[in-house]
Amino acid sequence: VQLVESGGGLVQPGGSLRLSCAASGFTFSTYGMSWYRQAPGKERELVATINGGGTITNYVDSVKGRFTISRDNTKSTLYLQMNSLKPDDTAIYYCKRAGFNVYWGQGTQVTVSS
Repeated sequence: VQLVESGGGLVQPGGSLRLSCAASGFTFSTYGMSWYRQAPGKERELVATINGGGTITNYVDSVKGRFTISRDNTKSTLYLQMNSLKPDDTAIYYCKRAGFNVYWGQGTQVTVSS
C-alpha cells in the first residue's frame, strides 16, 4: 500500500489549493479515505472523510463550507479542494486509508501566509 500526497505550498490568506493523494497497492474504491492535518505543536486532527463510493462526506466544523473532499476511483486518487484559506489552516496535510490496517501518506506542507 502506498499513499503519496502532493499539491501543498505557500498561499496567501483567501487563496486556494488542491491537494491530491495518489493511492496504489489496494482496491481504492472499497475503502473510506480521510484527510488529516497537523500544525506545529498541535496534535494531528481529522479534517474530512469520504466513503468508498464518494457519496458520503464529513468535515470538521472549522473547514465546513471552505474545503471539499472528493475522489476519482478510476484514477485511485483522493482530493482536497481548499478555498478561502486562513493562516490557521497552516499544517502538514496527510491522507489516510481506513480499514483494519491503517495507512498514512508522508504528508504535504500547506502554509497560509502573507
